[in-house]
Amino acid sequence: MSKASVSNTSESTLDNVLALVAALPNLPGVYRYFDTNDQVLYVGKARDLKKRVSSYFQKNLSSPRIAMMVAKIARLETTVTRSEAEALILENNLIKALKPRYNILFRDDKSYPYLKITQEKTPRMTYFRGAIDKKHHYFGPFPSAWAVKESMQLLQKIFLLRSCEDSVFSNRTRPCLLHQIQRCSAPCVDLISAEDYQSDVEDASNFLRGRQSIVLAKLEQKMLGYAQNLAFEKAAVVRNQMSALSKILHQQSMELAGDADIDIVAVVVEGGRACVNLAMVRGGRHLGDRSYFPSHLELLQTTPNDGIEKEVMIAFMAQHYIDQFIPHQIILNVEIDAPELMLALMEQCGHKIHLSFQPQETKRAWLDMAEKGARLALARALSEQGTQQLRTKALLDVMELEIADIDLFRIECFDISHTQGEATQASCVVFHHHAMQNSEYRRFNIQNITPGDDYAAMRQVIYRRFEKFANTAEESSDLQAIMPDIVLIDGGKGQVEVARQVFVELGLDTSIIVGVAKGEGRKVGLETLVFVDGREPKELGKESAALMLIAQIRDEAHRFAITGMRAKRAKARQTSKLEDIDGIGPKRRQKLLARFGGIKGVEDASVEDLMAVDGISRVLAEEIYQRLR
Repeated sequence: MSKASVSNTSESTLDNVLALVAALPNLPGVYRYFDTNDQVLYVGKARDLKKRVSSYFQKNLSSPRIAMMVAKIARLETTVTRSEAEALILENNLIKALKPRYNILFRDDKSYPYLKITQEKTPRMTYFRGAIDKKHHYFGPFPSAWAVKESMQLLQKIFLLRSCEDSVFSNRTRPCLLHQIQRCSAPCVDLISAEDYQSDVEDASNFLRGRQSIVLAKLEQKMLGYAQNLAFEKAAVVRNQMSALSKILHQQSMELAGDADIDIVAVVVEGGRACVNLAMVRGGRHLGDRSYFPSHLELLQTTPNDGIEKEVMIAFMAQHYIDQFIPHQIILNVEIDAPELMLALMEQCGHKIHLSFQPQETKRAWLDMAEKGARLALARALSEQGTQQLRTKALLDVMELEIADIDLFRIECFDISHTQGEATQASCVVFHHHAMQNSEYRRFNIQNITPGDDYAAMRQVIYRRFEKFANTAEESSDLQAIMPDIVLIDGGKGQVEVARQVFVELGLDTSIIVGVAKGEGRKVGLETLVFVDGREPKELGKESAALMLIAQIRDEAHRFAITGMRAKRAKARQTSKLEDIDGIGPKRRQKLLARFGGIKGVEDASVEDLMAVDGISRVLAEEIYQRLR
């Protein structure tokens, strides 16, 4: 692969960009646009880089928003690939990694749960989330944890498989409660033979693969064999298994489609927002669905023959299925024509993928359910969005602020947390687009202050956060994209005064600082807003929508600070166990922690193991051994 880039200059930026565009090859690849702050604006792929990138710099663009983006381009990079399919994979990996402002984005949620059946002498089933391997059998992915646990309950009822941890299993001397309520065959105390238990494991695996008829036939043959050998109790157990399985199959008769693995994807666009509902069928069983809401939908550029629904569908399939399990059949409610996408997905999974747009019978019902689910989820999201906008509007009224676009209203809230001066940490949480933005949260380790001095801690965190804006507040045209509209301080007049002093030192607008002072008895609803611009403090009252929003932001800042402080404190206290031992200085402590991988490893080490570390004598090793017990 090859790369090309151009640097931004104050006057000839566009000329430099156009010169680079003219030199682009007529080859497939990926292009990336950057603004003057070197923030990525857009990532795209092209069959012909020169032709595609050149189209952005024509005089008449079909979309005003695309024209707005092009006006911000200060630099571009391109990567040449061997094929359009390879470009598609690279494009979507970059979109997920860079989160460009002008790309449609889906939340990168690849952590789907699986049901795992271990490969050991006495296999067990367990809920699993993470990277799968070849050591065990994995079934899924499932759309939710609930779907996995429901399947595990079915396997317990029908096949009586164990779900306990190995440590529990190996130490049992009598059957547990699960055996007593007929949810486990108690292999831990040999109430079932190893051969029969392995047979149940095999039947459970076949059931999860959708091979229910094979399982029923095998169980019937087993039951008859027990009966012929006069083992009526064992025959009764198998009979009960068959009865439970038949009941389950009857309940799911409308869902069964052989042993098929199918995904059903429905897109609905309303009210300026879109919802993608993904339903999963595994082994012929409908396991439920999950809804996704793409961001940056308003930035999509569509043609008369290519609606928003198609763009959303293509973007979802590209971002969702790259590096993800892909079933043989995908049912869609929007017809798409994306041969390069399907080629890339088939190259990835190694099998053909059949797209169905007009399914029949049960599959038609599945698609209708998915589309209805998307409409319901979207209606709920639009309702919540309206409520969130009303809360933001109420807060703006209380703050006496006029914001041109309330969707861009941004609050950063700061809080300090420590335990009697130990492990002091500050938190900064962000409210933007009517919601908390977890990915933008930050923690600050506070150092070189008198333990317990909250004012000094607040001064340090405010200075560190905003020092980059010193003397640039009136010069940067992009300041509102970085600087908050409100700096919310969890504290009263003292903390607010410290923040005001820092802003004055940095030459920033102090009027955006607002404190939240706790009321009498620290009761929610009695808080007071403290301003620095001469306005009188405000008590909003329990029924205030603005207060509820402020309380939410303030509580989130407190939660984020205290969890970070506790983690820092726990780490410090663990290390201090070694510091309290005479003869253990920084160098020896470092050697011990490096040798044993942490304080837990040192605690588990024997005297001989400790003596193997350079500088640790037998006397010192015995002292360490005794002190850490």
